Amino acid sequence: MPLHVEVRGAGPPLALLHGFTQTGRLWGRFGERMTESHTLIAVDLPGHGGSDAVRADLPEAAALVAEAIRATVGRDDEDLPGGCALLGYSLGARVALHVLTGTDLAVSRVVLIGATGGIEETAERERRRLADVALADQLEDSGDVERFIDDWLRGPMFARLSSSEDAERAERLRNSASGLASSLRLCGTGTQVPLWDRLEQVPCPLLALAGTDDVRFAAHAQRLASTAPRAVASLVPGGGHAVHLAQPHQTWRIVHHWLGAESPQVMGGGTSPDDGSPA
Repeated sequence: MPLHVEVRGAGPPLALLHGFTQTGRLWGRFGERMTESHTLIAVDLPGHGGSDAVRADLPEAAALVAEAIRATVGRDDEDLPGGCALLGYSLGARVALHVLTGTDLAVSRVVLIGATGGIEETAERERRRLADVALADQLEDSGDVERFIDDWLRGPMFARLSSSEDAERAERLRNSASGLASSLRLCGTGTQVPLWDRLEQVPCPLLALAGTDDVRFAAHAQRLASTAPRAVASLVPGGGHAVHLAQPHQTWRIVHHWLGAESPQVMGGGTSPDDGSPA
């Protein structure tokens, strides 16, 4: 079953892979700004939004994403000579890493927000997997998506989202209990085979982004940048885990500049405060 895709904006293609409990429509003011310069290929990942009925683990999800992008922008190299740019957040970043390391999709540049190469310690990874399975069971037993979403957004990773509008709660409620539960079981952090040793194979430029308040993922961003051969990291002050929603204008400045640079790198501004004004 193919993934649901929505296309908007104008310019070079940029495929967007959202986070857990989100959909391809949930990119907030950051996404609105990106439509000014790019054609956004917003994918609903397995178990979410219009792809609610799709069941896939991370490698399978990556293959479905590659197929969805090819179906949207063209199947042959001559249709898109430089490849498609790719941006993934959290769950979407896990899928993006599998696209890069497990498919032959031509990717011109990749942006990873709140990303990790995986949990390397086997016992810790299994503990996380079992915790996600238990959470999935609890969600399916209750069927109460609204309560689940509210509990999810109350977590410390989302403390920087000051309102339900910033978190786009209403859009998250389009998801179903069965779809979200399947995503936890099949694509949760504990299911990710560590990819750190495969990052040196990533040929395209890579930007790893995180908020400074998201200490664990800020460290992951810096490690990603030091491991992949053409990678850089940028940390946004006070951004939290969903930095593109909490600090949309600052995140847009960094991503917009980096995607448009002839030699992609972050040139200043990556640690300046977000004043809420356009560049």
